[in-house]
Amino acid sequence: MKVVRSGGGESVAIGGFGAVFKLHSRDNDGRVAILEHPFAVGTITAPHLHTREDEHSVVLEGQIGFRSDNDEIVLGPGGYITKPRGRMHAMWNAGTTPGRIVEIITPGGFESYFRELSELFAAVEPPAGMSLHETAEFTELAERYGLTYGDPDWLDDVVARYGLTPPTH
Repeated sequence: MKVVRSGGGESVAIGGFGAVFKLHSRDNDGRVAILEHPFAVGTITAPHLHTREDEHSVVLEGQIGFRSDNDEIVLGPGGYITKPRGRMHAMWNAGTTPGRIVEIITPGGFESYFRELSELFAAVEPPAGMSLHETAEFTELAERYGLTYGDPDWLDDVVARYGLTPPTH
């Protein structure tokens, strides 16, 4: 039995988006990982697609927007959504107060990406005029986790409609 009490779990920050580790896949033979993701107002994740895992989200606080290819929705507390592997998607705080979701990742293993990404942000100083997302270290990390970042045609519209800070990718 693995127990994480309310408010518990190790956390890492990645800009206005973070990760709080609730259940590691190492504790269940890799079957599943569960995290919480806080979203600051104005935050959007960089659009990406997973090649190895599916993500299932439950909104706990705020209004969180989800876009996956041509499908878009904003969910409030208690809303559920599945983001299947192989589809370009992004999530954002669509409201005026901080938001928070539970993210269930199947199979597990991808949760370690957030820790490594946080460490990369702290350790790597990109060359002048370049974002971290353009570095070889970032590219290698994404490739190791089967993650592809993209610039879908819907991104600018979502950023403008919700007054978001554009992601760097």
